[in-house]
Amino acid sequence: MSPYQVDEGAAAAPTGPLTGLRVIELATVIMGPYAGAQLADLGADVVKIEAPGGDPTRHFEPRRHAGMAGAALNFNRNKRSVSLDLKTATGREALLALLATADAFITNIRPGALHRLGLGYESLADELPHLVYVNAQGFRSDSPLGDNAAYDDILQAASGLVWLNEQVTGEAYYVPTVLADKVCGLVIVQSVLAALRHRDRTGEGQHVEVPMADTMIAFNLVEHLAGASLDPTEEPGYGYPRVLSKERRACRTADGWMCILPYNDRNWHDFFAYAGHPELVADPRFASMPARVAHADDLYGYVRELTPQFTSAQWQEFCDRVSIPAHPVYSLQEAAESEYARQGGLVRTVRHPTEGACRLVAPPVRYSRTPARIYRHFPPVGADTDEVLAEVGFDPARLARPPAPGPARCD
Repeated sequence: MSPYQVDEGAAAAPTGPLTGLRVIELATVIMGPYAGAQLADLGADVVKIEAPGGDPTRHFEPRRHAGMAGAALNFNRNKRSVSLDLKTATGREALLALLATADAFITNIRPGALHRLGLGYESLADELPHLVYVNAQGFRSDSPLGDNAAYDDILQAASGLVWLNEQVTGEAYYVPTVLADKVCGLVIVQSVLAALRHRDRTGEGQHVEVPMADTMIAFNLVEHLAGASLDPTEEPGYGYPRVLSKERRACRTADGWMCILPYNDRNWHDFFAYAGHPELVADPRFASMPARVAHADDLYGYVRELTPQFTSAQWQEFCDRVSIPAHPVYSLQEAAESEYARQGGLVRTVRHPTEGACRLVAPPVRYSRTPARIYRHFPPVGADTDEVLAEVGFDPARLARPPAPGPARCD
């Protein structure tokens, strides 16, 4: 057994619904590797192609050893690492040998760079007609912005997300998570599975492009096209008023913070009665859902004035009793270490063969017959090069590469 395979007996091998599929991942940073991790968690054999220096995320902090950053351990688990210099003829030939055995290829390299490497879809389609080829980059390849550099912050700006924050707070700030990278990573997974379904029926592979700007604009407009879906020149136009309320914030309680969201008419009747202001139910501004949406600032302002009279525990007991959605405001640590998270095994402590004790985010979706598992730890750069190339009949000795030193082992 490989030293990077999780020793869980029969569970050490992938058992997910994608077992038997091979995916070649030529991607760096977060979006592409996050997509590859989702596929790998579901059982696909994901082979991560890395330049000799490795994915840049290997060098993030914190880390115990060079090339093995904590973040990379999470969104690159369940993969095998093959190190190739694609600027050399033998490196490209080795990649083509891998692609010939693959079901899908995912990459977030920009179109221009792919073409210079001879790895654009049109260069591979005739030779590999079975292959599902998915590339994701900032902007559509056939647009004037097609080869522009783009990272998460840029896409938050381009998609209206930064503007939405400005409408609420008065400041044009970024959402404090790499939202565009993660949303687009999930869309890559969806795209791979849809294209594989088509191939199962017809035998045809295809090219799938996931432009981040288009994906995030569509994502934001689901609710925020709003009035503009009928007439963009009329008020309220773009933006869903309830979500854009400046008063839509967490509520102070007598001893902390909570999110309390009465939603239907019964919820609001119960909330105002418990808070000591039953007369507000009859207020025309709050008597129906359309009225509440139109007067969201007034409504949420009242909520935030009324909540400090009770403790968080008192509010939670009441809300649970009358079926009003509510929850205390958790820090990231509280969310990860809550009783709910512990019972679900959402964050697991494991022992990596070189990095020692580390924590991994478990696959969150439950499958009754084909459960997703963490079955392989993320290895050092190129640790699986010889094994994987030998599987496809390519002699790894042809790469003429110096041996890559692995990180020091933990005692």
